[in-house]
Amino acid sequence: MEWVRSPKVFEIWAGPGFRFPFTADTFIEDLKLDELHSRVLIDTSQEPHQVVAFGQTYQRLGHTHLGRLVVKPDVQGQGIGQALIEQLMKLGDELLDSNGYSLFVLKANARAKNLYLKLGFNVAEYPEIMPLPDCLYMVKDDDSML
Repeated sequence: MEWVRSPKVFEIWAGPGFRFPFTADTFIEDLKLDELHSRVLIDTSQEPHQVVAFGQTYQRLGHTHLGRLVVKPDVQGQGIGQALIEQLMKLGDELLDSNGYSLFVLKANARAKNLYLKLGFNVAEYPEIMPLPDCLYMVKDDDSML
């Protein structure tokens, strides 16, 4: 909750239907933990253990879609984003019947886009109305899995 406090960043991260401003209760409710599959990465190298990343996955347009991806700002650039994506793809493989993976990324978020390209995602045409302006739809086919 502390990593996405500004309204603009929060709207981009959370997507439609997520209340802002939020309380702890509304935040948990709007994560839809009973409908979406989630992963949290925890740094156990120090006490107390710290959450360092969060993301969710669900089926969208025949793909395992990765969403609400976030890495704690002070540990970005240390491979945690890649680990999070790999865990979410693995979770999708276990729980969903899909034909690859998909995600959205802001055009201006070069760091995230470069990570997704490195992991085998490619920019693709989104078959519906794009949910956010200045956003790219990226997909990765099953045959290009890690």
